[in-house]
This record gives sequence, structure tokens and C-alpha cells, in this order.
Amino acid sequence: MEFKKHKTQGAATRAVHSGESRQKPLDSITDPIVLASTFTFKDSQSIIDYIEKGESREEYGRYGNPNEAVVERKLAALEGSEEAIVYSSGMAALVGLVMTKLSAGDEIVFFDECYHRSREFCAQHLARFGVITRQVEACNYDAMSAAINQNTKLLVSESPTNPHLSVVDLEKFSELGQRHGVETLIDATLATPYNLQPLNYGIDYVLHSATKYLGGHNDLLAGVVCGSEEQLSDVRYLRGIMGSINSAHNMYLLQRGLKTFTLRMQQHNANGQAVAEYLETHPRISKVFYPGLQSHQYHELATRQMTGFGGLVTFEVRGANWRETADIVDRVMIPKIAPSLGGVESLIEQPMIMSYFELSADERKQFGIRDNMIRMSVGIEDAADIIHDLEQALQD
Repeated sequence: MEFKKHKTQGAATRAVHSGESRQKPLDSITDPIVLASTFTFKDSQSIIDYIEKGESREEYGRYGNPNEAVVERKLAALEGSEEAIVYSSGMAALVGLVMTKLSAGDEIVFFDECYHRSREFCAQHLARFGVITRQVEACNYDAMSAAINQNTKLLVSESPTNPHLSVVDLEKFSELGQRHGVETLIDATLATPYNLQPLNYGIDYVLHSATKYLGGHNDLLAGVVCGSEEQLSDVRYLRGIMGSINSAHNMYLLQRGLKTFTLRMQQHNANGQAVAEYLETHPRISKVFYPGLQSHQYHELATRQMTGFGGLVTFEVRGANWRETADIVDRVMIPKIAPSLGGVESLIEQPMIMSYFELSADERKQFGIRDNMIRMSVGIEDAADIIHDLEQALQD
């Protein structure tokens, strides 16, 4: 018997139990890792029954495995969706969705603060197949509306965005898509299902890099797209052809990480808020990007839409050049210098170097990436220790 989500059950209960059978093979409390690339049938009639009756079982590893099925049910329960499809990474999830939904002559519209690799794939690589990508200013709904035409098939944004943490008004974004008859996608990686539920606002698809908060331990790569069963049936079919799947062992790690998901998010939210408030009062910091701060441009909207604001904090060092900024990054002792976010360990980076070094100064300016900008993924360590570490790193 599979655990079913109940209306009164909270996120923590769902994170621990959803998608799992109450009694598991070999009476194990955890789901065994099924290391099989193919699955056998007892006789030829079993194959016919599988095809004609659509029996729920595995056939070949490219189409999925039992560990993946458990994780997908759990993620759907957390997101409040009918369906969740897991991919080998967040980018693979995006590619799988747009390759299914877009054809030659179609157009896609992005807010320009979306993950730069997502925009790059569509603008440079989908373009080779005749798909046009348009980018408009983040949170400018009039500009997005003006960019929509009869060929537009998908509107895309993150919320909050990375690294500026701009917050999209999901009611406006959803209404825009519905008014024009265009599907909508929100990458909610930074928010997670704990802090934001885009489907409740009428968004068609929600995407996560499960590598981040969902896995939570910086030890796996995975992505997921959530939505209705009807809208995602063709997406799952194409994934089986493209082979953008994950391993059973990775699915075991993701399932285990999800068990503590809500506990981790509570700590990320609390730590992120504490660090942002500290940085905002520091004389060497000129600006802090964090939706939990009253000074944030979208604080009121974020407070209405979100349960908490996560662990990502971006800030700018007053009057610093890129080398002085890099020196601060190099002086911290707790956060490790690395890309990514959402793990239990705090991470820190200078976006100008880590993700945008190959771009010209004018191009970085266009995307709002300043030389004195630092992005910090606040982990679940003691907030007082993180703040003390930042204090010594920021000393003149």
C-alpha cells in the first residue's frame, strides 16, 4: 500500500513518507537500490498485458526505474502536482521540456534574469532548429506581453531569480499566459516547494534543479519538472527516447535527502534572514539582495507569496573593485568557494569570476553582474558562526 497525501498532512510528513510503499521489499524500512538496466517478463503474455493494459511496472532502464518512481511520487506530493518527471540535471529537465513543447517557427519568451545557461540553450541552440527566443526585462509584464505573438508557445522565468533574487508576481505571470493562450514555466529552484507553490497560481510547469535544496547535500545531480499528467505525458515519452535519466543510486540519495527537506529549509530560511540582516547594517556593504528584507524591491510581494526566503544572499561591497571583492571571498573560513547552492554547507562565489568571467564588462553590466558582487549560499551551520566569519572577512 502506497502512502497517500492527505489534505491535513504537512510538508514534513509528505517529505518523509509520500510516494513510498508502507511495506517494502525484504521488509526494509528504506527502498532497496535496484541496480538493473533491464527488467524481465515471466512469459510472452506478460509482455502483451504490459502493452495492452498499461500495467505499472518497469521494462528498460532508459524509461525509468523503481527508485526513480518513488522519488517522482514524493516530489509531486511536495509540489502539489499530478506528475513529476525526474531528469539527470536541472538543465536536462529544461531541455526535455522545451524540446517537447517547441517546434520550428515557435517562440519562447524569457525574463532576462533567468539562469544564463537556460537562456543560452534556447537562444543559441534551439535557434538552430528554427525556434526564436526573446528576452525582456525581469518582472516587466508589459514588455513580456508586447513580446508575445501568435507563434509564442512558452513564457519562462525563475522566482526568485539568481543572483538578484527578483520575485515574479505569479498571478500576473499566470494571467499573462492564460490571456494569450501561452503555457507558463517557473523555475522555483531557489524557492523550493517549501517556500513557494507556483501551481496554486495557475502556472503550468514548475522546474527545479534537484541538485540544490531538494537533494541538499552537494552530492548528486538531478532535475525535475512538475505539472499535470496530461501536459507532461508527451514530455515523459520524449525523455524515454532522449535518455536524460538518472541512476538508481542517485535516486536513493535524493530520496534520502528529501527526508530532511523541511527541516533543512527551516534552517536555511532562518540563516539566510539572519545573514542578510547583518550584511545590510555593515558599513562596507552597499546593497543586499534578499526578499526577506524590507528594503528589497519585491519584499511585500515575496511576503504574500512565499513561506520563507531561502538561503541565497547576494550583496555588493561598497566601492570595491573586483580584486578587493575577491580578497573578501578568499578570507572567509566557513563557506567554501564553489558554484551551486542549496547544500548543508555554506558556499560563496564572486559571480563576475565564477559564472560571467568570459563576458565583457559591458555584457556583465547588461545582466547586472557587478565586479563588487558576492553571492553566498547560506548553509545550515550556526548563524552566529557564519556572521562572525563574515565579520572577520570584511575587516579593512
